[in-house]
Amino acid sequence: MPKVSKRLRAVSEGLEAEKAYALAEAVALAKKGATAKFDETIEISMNLGIDPRHADQMVRGVVGLPNGTGKTVRVAVFARGPKAEEARAAGADIVGAEDLMETVQGGTMDFDRCIATPDMMGLVGRLGKVLGPRGLMPNPKLGTVTMDVKGAVTAAKAGQVEFRAEKAGIVHAGIGKASFEEGKLLENAKAFVDAIQRARPSGAKGTYVKKVAVSSTMGRGIKVDPATLSA
Repeated sequence: MPKVSKRLRAVSEGLEAEKAYALAEAVALAKKGATAKFDETIEISMNLGIDPRHADQMVRGVVGLPNGTGKTVRVAVFARGPKAEEARAAGADIVGAEDLMETVQGGTMDFDRCIATPDMMGLVGRLGKVLGPRGLMPNPKLGTVTMDVKGAVTAAKAGQVEFRAEKAGIVHAGIGKASFEEGKLLENAKAFVDAIQRARPSGAKGTYVKKVAVSSTMGRGIKVDPATLSA
């Protein structure tokens, strides 16, 4: 039988393994259980009644968390001329065109979000095999292919989160740090849940939200009662 550390035993105290908690209580418990020596991320995971292999059942989008994520987001922008200057002024970390393409092709991708103006997509398209698997390919539906470079950079820096259903129909995201106030974590959790519910695809039949869990980076998953999500 695997050995359980003292820290994990302490985290698990008071938790009922099979109990599904209200969202607010689960968030509070996850925050309380984040006792590692670093500022853990509080995460939410939702198992949806979809099959992402079918186009009419894919769940994908972005949501702005009202209190940010607590994470420093590095943003790269493919743009030229005035739009490149707009990106720099908005706080983009990396801005370029052919030079940035060569950097990415060389294997250097020191950024978390990639934005491009529409006229740059012919260039960016060549990087699909590199950016795509990492979830970094700019996409008009996600607001990352846009002429509003300033707005896109600002949103990314402010705590906008991208989500995409994985093969098993699971979507997840970090909703803040354990150092956040409990109320702010709950606001972020609700914003994420609301975005997932609004993104329900036309092909989803039956129960849409099947399972939900909240956890900290090093903590146990805490089950959430889906019926409490709208409370």
